[in-house]
Amino acid sequence: MNILHLSWMLGRPAKSRLAPQILTASAYAMVSAILLIVLGGAYSFTSFELEAQGTYLPLAIFAVVLLVVPLLVLGSAAARLSARSNDRALSSLRLLGATGAQISLVAVLQAAGTALAGALAGIALYFLAAPLASLIPFQGAPIGSAIYLPLWVLAVAVAAIVLLSAGSAAAGLRKLVITPLAVATRSTVPTPSWLRAVICIGGILLLYALFSNMGQFMQSIAAIIAVIAGGFGLGLLMMNLLGPYLVAKVGKGKLRKASTPQQLLAARMILESPAESWRQVSGVAMASFVAVVGGSGAALMASPGNEFGQGTWMEHVPADIVTGVLVTLAISFICVAASAAISQSASTLDRAPLYRGLNRLGMPYTTMNAARTKSIMIPALTASIGFAIASTILVLPLAGAAVLLQPLTVITVIACVVLGLLLVRTAISVADPQKLLASRE
Repeated sequence: MNILHLSWMLGRPAKSRLAPQILTASAYAMVSAILLIVLGGAYSFTSFELEAQGTYLPLAIFAVVLLVVPLLVLGSAAARLSARSNDRALSSLRLLGATGAQISLVAVLQAAGTALAGALAGIALYFLAAPLASLIPFQGAPIGSAIYLPLWVLAVAVAAIVLLSAGSAAAGLRKLVITPLAVATRSTVPTPSWLRAVICIGGILLLYALFSNMGQFMQSIAAIIAVIAGGFGLGLLMMNLLGPYLVAKVGKGKLRKASTPQQLLAARMILESPAESWRQVSGVAMASFVAVVGGSGAALMASPGNEFGQGTWMEHVPADIVTGVLVTLAISFICVAASAAISQSASTLDRAPLYRGLNRLGMPYTTMNAARTKSIMIPALTASIGFAIASTILVLPLAGAAVLLQPLTVITVIACVVLGLLLVRTAISVADPQKLLASRE
């Protein structure tokens, strides 16, 4: 059996797989372009004077780390969709006598090929977007041509994306290709423990104590940045620990109060895997957290009495931190919207037999689509509003009442919540079961 030829035969564009293939390749192109633009922005800081680099490069690395999770979620969702779009063909091969190893190799090669095509398209997208990104101001002037990366970095980025897709496809197939019939085992997903909430309360108290003693670090920009970065890291850790538990509790509450088929089905979808529901909307929660804490930190540095290095590179730091926060938010929103579309498409393909069975029993696709939409928007609302409020409470000792009244902070928080929810709501419309499954008939 020629694995390469078989991979091409199964992976080439076809009507039944066209929509998933376009979505998958587009997702990889977006991952590649965003990654290169972010790295280009970080690389541009190497053109600053050495003393400024000591402040800006750690901030750039921190921003890159914040965006790694949304990018990984987006890339993993694309790899999952790539595998699901070929499930029928892979099952047929298994029935014809192909071994599990051969099936895995075919799927990995298909995912890697799609990722390679998407990553190369992402390079072209990066060069198209770079002139616009080069207008972003830092140190009082646009980044300019410093945003263009060396060729070897482009090659490493493409290789990393291809390896990510191959690894994600291989990990996904461990759950898919089990028997000659490619039957996936289904087990009850355990409900997240209440201990998560207890641990998070302890983390919140620690953060509150850290920010309450912020005055001890006001004499140094590096110390302020270190404290804010540490607060970010611990806050994001607590957020991802508490998120699945919070989503599960909300899902159970919706299940008890469900009065329509859409509400009942949506609650069941949430409780099917609270962790998966959380992953699809965690970017919105992260954006809310970044907006509140980062915006408040920038406002603190720019407040009267905290004038650092007037006439030197240090005077631009507060404004540049605000710019960095806004850029991070924008990229987070794009990743959230794209990963929501991809994840929902994969979930729709996963639930194809369920959707078709319910339709044959008399349930309209519009009802199922409404339930699917609710199953995402309910966790999204919970994540964005809940963590925006929690973050606001946390930064009270950091910024004080005066900072909370700063228009920039308030506008950023409101825009973060509203824009994030609108993007998620728009993105998940591409996974309408009636339209997506019709392409596979």
